[in-house]
Amino acid sequence: MSLSRIVITGVGLTAPNGNSLAEFRGNLLSGVARIARMEIRYMGPHLAGVCNFDPLRHQKRKEVRVGTRAGSIGIYCAREALADAGLSADALRKDRTGIFVGITEHGNVETENEIYAISKFGYDTKFWSHYHNPRTVANNPAGEISLNLGSTGPAYTIGAACAAGNLGLIHATQMLRLGEVDFAICGGVSESIHTFGIFAGFKSQNALAHHEDPNRASRPFDKSRNGIVISEGGALYTLERLEDAVRRGAKIYGEIAGYCVNSDASDYVLPNPGRQAECVREAVARSGLLPSDIHIINTHATATPMGDIQECEAIRAVFGEGCPDTHINNTKSFIGHAMGAAGALELAGNLPSFEDRVVHPTINVDELDPACALPGLVLNQPRKAERVDAILNNSFGMLGINSTLIVRRFER
Repeated sequence: MSLSRIVITGVGLTAPNGNSLAEFRGNLLSGVARIARMEIRYMGPHLAGVCNFDPLRHQKRKEVRVGTRAGSIGIYCAREALADAGLSADALRKDRTGIFVGITEHGNVETENEIYAISKFGYDTKFWSHYHNPRTVANNPAGEISLNLGSTGPAYTIGAACAAGNLGLIHATQMLRLGEVDFAICGGVSESIHTFGIFAGFKSQNALAHHEDPNRASRPFDKSRNGIVISEGGALYTLERLEDAVRRGAKIYGEIAGYCVNSDASDYVLPNPGRQAECVREAVARSGLLPSDIHIINTHATATPMGDIQECEAIRAVFGEGCPDTHINNTKSFIGHAMGAAGALELAGNLPSFEDRVVHPTINVDELDPACALPGLVLNQPRKAERVDAILNNSFGMLGINSTLIVRRFER
């Protein structure tokens, strides 16, 4: 069966170090990280990646007040992606537009805030907000986007831990190929920094990064790495079938080439490099490419001691020593770990490499951990590549969910 070719025609994002693809990419090439110290309820100041976008650019004040931070991030990214694709919300066929948003978790922020609020009134629930339920349902971010755009097609979230950003694009690709929708807005969002619970949970695991310089705290592959920097953010894409994109003269960033999703089934938290390798290997096989055809691997590596090593083991198992044109980088060293948005943001940071053939680096690597020493690692400075025809994006999550997405240069 011949599958429809699916292409990326628009990108909208907000990250701690940029509110557009151009700004984000410029900072990745210039080595600009942006991590702050943020006051966390009950816990004091902790490192976090904080976005600085204007929610009122696409929402009214009441909508921001009634809705959620994740919803505002999603609306901002969706509207910016549509504009980048040369479209307006009014130009869409509303019932044939799908919205598929990956998330790590949702609702914790609002529930924590409500409990904190009623604690000041003797826990009297008459002070509980009547907006709590629509704010906390799992489909909220996609639902808020659909309300803002007036889109009446399928709109829901995909809970896939930190693999979710990739899953948003993968699911959209499948829905377009099935003919369920004609246009998709997809990717991932995260509001994680606004819940103290996630900080407390990672702190109890001794997994939070610390460094005297916040911008040097996220250190994937470095021998002295000591944990995760939690961040918020979002990246949403517009996906279309190739014939539709060509018909309207859309610019095309790249084409979805292959993907795979699998599960470790071995541990709540600890990754399984064997299952990760299977996921990567299967995605490459489905794309019709060879490992040597992949020119950029964006790693998931979160700067935890074991997690980075195990992902490197998985990559080594698939790519070995025989892929001299394969370059390997990491985006979390700049912005921390944006959870459900991570994979979508990390793909965005590499997409311009199809045009300029420059690979952004992993920064903050003072002494490379020998266990992470992979051929092709791009460290601390950008590298010019001979060619960039295929990008492989890894995103892995708790409870053993793995996702790999491959995007290739568009050629007719």
